Amino acid sequence: MKARVLVCEDDDVQRDVIADILRRAGYTVREVAAAQAAVEALQADVFDVLLTDLRMPGMDGLELLRQARRIRPETEVVVMTAYATIQTAVSAMKEGAIDYLGKPFDKDELLVVIQKATERGDLRRQNKQLRQLVTESISLGNIIGESAAMRRVFDITQKAVNVNSTVLIHGESGTGKELIARHIHFAGPRSKKPFIVMNCAAIPSTLVESELFGHEKGAFTGADSSRPGKFETANEGTLFLDEIGDMQLESQAKLLRVLQDGMVERIGSSQSRKVDVRVIVATNRDLAKRVEEGEFRRDLYYRLDVINIKLPPLRERMEDLPLLVNHFRTKLSSKLGKPAPAVGPDVFDAIRRFRWPGNVRELENTLEQMFILCDGTQLTFDDLPEKLRERAVDTSGFKLPPGGIILEDLEQDFIRQALDRSGGRLKEAAELLGLTYKTLQYRLKKHEIDRTAPDEGE
Repeated sequence: MKARVLVCEDDDVQRDVIADILRRAGYTVREVAAAQAAVEALQADVFDVLLTDLRMPGMDGLELLRQARRIRPETEVVVMTAYATIQTAVSAMKEGAIDYLGKPFDKDELLVVIQKATERGDLRRQNKQLRQLVTESISLGNIIGESAAMRRVFDITQKAVNVNSTVLIHGESGTGKELIARHIHFAGPRSKKPFIVMNCAAIPSTLVESELFGHEKGAFTGADSSRPGKFETANEGTLFLDEIGDMQLESQAKLLRVLQDGMVERIGSSQSRKVDVRVIVATNRDLAKRVEEGEFRRDLYYRLDVINIKLPPLRERMEDLPLLVNHFRTKLSSKLGKPAPAVGPDVFDAIRRFRWPGNVRELENTLEQMFILCDGTQLTFDDLPEKLRERAVDTSGFKLPPGGIILEDLEQDFIRQALDRSGGRLKEAAELLGLTYKTLQYRLKKHEIDRTAPDEGE
């Protein structure tokens, strides 16, 4: 997509000519006649390039350049000047301008300089993103855990790094699926190539194919210019398709063809393009079940399910909780710029009792909230958010009777109470008991407890 250019020129005729040339070339252009107006435009909007004259009444181009570097350091600046003041242009470049145009200049000179500026801006942004991604994702150090389930995740992930097979990552929201995908990419041979993310659930079904495969100008209403899709953008790198279970069947068929032959065809084009892309997908849905329901293509499922990584929810690996809390204390202390408060036994016990439906992401966000609001050096029960206080049951009131109890009878009684309170819905009953859905199913069978409850969907 063409860049956004802000043109600042006090000469009305020259400004109109420059803007017309750029618009005809496909750029989005905004025109202003004074430096102060350019400053206000930069404060209100984002531009890829600022093209400004140096000699203007009031604030001159050099001062505008300084203001632009302060307001929008990511905006590339090109200055225009008469040949008699070429030294001023050199001064402007020392101040941070990327290039200059000596007046008079022709159409081709203008377009070449603007294209150079936009390409440099794109490159700087890509390098910044790459550095950030490498910093965040270069190791499994950001994925904390010592439990058996997480050790298996680490083992499979490491084996997936140096091969090109598709990877299917499944787990609930907040378990770290994208972190795993990033590690596979940045620890492998494609690390210097693009890592492109697309959330299939966040894009309207009518736009999924355009996002994946690109489109030609005029292919549909609103297609004002040609645009490559995610596959072309990710060429020689990795494409991470999050929430793949939400993709429509028609789009699934076209995705399957790309995975089979490595060729993409933009919407509105009859030309196929060869791409070399490693595909990693993630979902919080049961894809095998969706296959049986006819909502997901069986052939695509088998094509994706080569390396299968299952991320357990936090409630199924609570033995990792001390590690996670300590990790986030260190991380949040750096982020917030202050020592992280200690976590007392009663607070940690409340954290342990909570079931964390939002998983590790929810844990981190909750700890950040508590750290910000805490006034002391140690978290107390009063610092707990309401959702944790409700689950912080005081067990001191449960006393063992003098004659003892039969533990299995007590367990059966609590299970029946949970079923009654939840209206027989196993998922809710499991939450009340602090059990997983499958564990509750096992104990119902073990104790031969009849389930006269509505189905989960009722």
